[in-house]
Amino acid sequence: EEAVFLRKKITLLRAFSLLIGSMVGSGIFISPKGVLKNSGSVGFSLVVWFSCGVLSMFGALCYAELGTRITKSGGHYIYILETLGPLPSFLFLWAEFFAIRPANSAVVSLAFGRYMLEPFFAPCAAPVPAVKLVSLLGYYMVLTLNSWSVTWSARLQTALSVVKLLALALIIVPGMMLLAQGHTENFQDAFDRQSLVLDKLPLAFYAGMFAYSGWFQTGFVREELVKPERNIPLAVIVSVITVIVGYMLTNVSYYTVLGTQDVLASPAVAVSFVQRAFKSLISVVPVLVALSCFGTMNGGIFTFSRTLFVASREGQWPPLFSMIHIRRHTPLPAVMLMFPLVTAMVCVGDIYHLLNFFSFSRWLFIGLATLGLIVHRHRHPELHSPFKVPLFVPVSFTIICLFTVAMSFYSDPVNISIGCTMVLSGFPVYYLTIHRQMSDRCRNPFSISQDFLWTKLPSFFSTLLDYLTHKLQLLLEVVQQEIKTY
Repeated sequence: EEAVFLRKKITLLRAFSLLIGSMVGSGIFISPKGVLKNSGSVGFSLVVWFSCGVLSMFGALCYAELGTRITKSGGHYIYILETLGPLPSFLFLWAEFFAIRPANSAVVSLAFGRYMLEPFFAPCAAPVPAVKLVSLLGYYMVLTLNSWSVTWSARLQTALSVVKLLALALIIVPGMMLLAQGHTENFQDAFDRQSLVLDKLPLAFYAGMFAYSGWFQTGFVREELVKPERNIPLAVIVSVITVIVGYMLTNVSYYTVLGTQDVLASPAVAVSFVQRAFKSLISVVPVLVALSCFGTMNGGIFTFSRTLFVASREGQWPPLFSMIHIRRHTPLPAVMLMFPLVTAMVCVGDIYHLLNFFSFSRWLFIGLATLGLIVHRHRHPELHSPFKVPLFVPVSFTIICLFTVAMSFYSDPVNISIGCTMVLSGFPVYYLTIHRQMSDRCRNPFSISQDFLWTKLPSFFSTLLDYLTHKLQLLLEVVQQEIKTY
């Protein structure tokens, strides 16, 4: 009898948990290998980690201002739509759905499966089919939970945020103890310039920024936040500082125990660390890391479903995905849409190729979103924002993002070209289905097909589902009657 909408259920603690739970996940446990491989030495890898943290803080501050200026949910999508227009926002949505989000979810899922199985197969590597099977099972569990309840998803995120910080503490404490005892041999000649390859640095930054990614998650659930003008900046600043400190100490602990070759040879760095430094926890830490990945999957599904929900409401995605479950108040169709693509990428993908594949598109559009902040300030100087960052912050962040994206074409041309092609493939889709400024001769047939795709097709499937459900009920009644007769 009352209106159906997404309720304001995300408090400051839940917003902080969402950010911590999204940032501290698979990244800190798998990215050290990618950062070290592409930076060349221990010293330069630590510089990359700290630089990624500062860059993430710049981006988080920009998004905090965007979240207070633009009152809609949707994150990157709604920021680009409100500042740069419908075409860039649709291209982001296209790339996010077909490349960025499923590849990101697949990376986190594969890390979850690897760490969950590692204790059972140590010292050997876990079989790849088993890792992928467990990865999919974990992803499906999170998918079911997000379809079931917003409240329980938020509660799980809060609980797993505590688990994540505990997992980091179990790596940091023994590492710092060994460092205090004088184990500094792995830091000798830390800045070896001969191993530094400049054109590989963008890939090192991609790996590091992947570990920090998640600082933008509050923008996706803006309409569900309690007191967003106060809670968004507060949650962002506290969570990013916490993660920077935690990541730097964690990497120092890794390198105190493991040499360069040990890190590069390890399929699961945290497990190799525990095997070397703290054997009594050999079966505990991998499980905690797996739970951290589980929390990151939960946060990713929770936020991306809101992007599809908002895009449907804005008319750039089928209306079916703006629907909310009438009793559970979850965006059920939007939550379930990612199921087939993530399944396919987990089955055929590799963690590091997937990471480079989606990072290009992600950082391109994050750079465009912060560029949009500059444009929005210029167009609306009269708009009062309760939180405002100095202009050099969005300018610096935008330039660094776009420069890194451009440099990555030299670092990994194959995967980056695939990502670029994926983005560009959205152009014809936009002009065939979304663009309203076509000539009359071209617009009529396309408007018919668009009307069918966006409005008639969902109602057709709904009617078909009702019909099949009715027939199934009749069949069950007949079967029950036959059983009784028998």
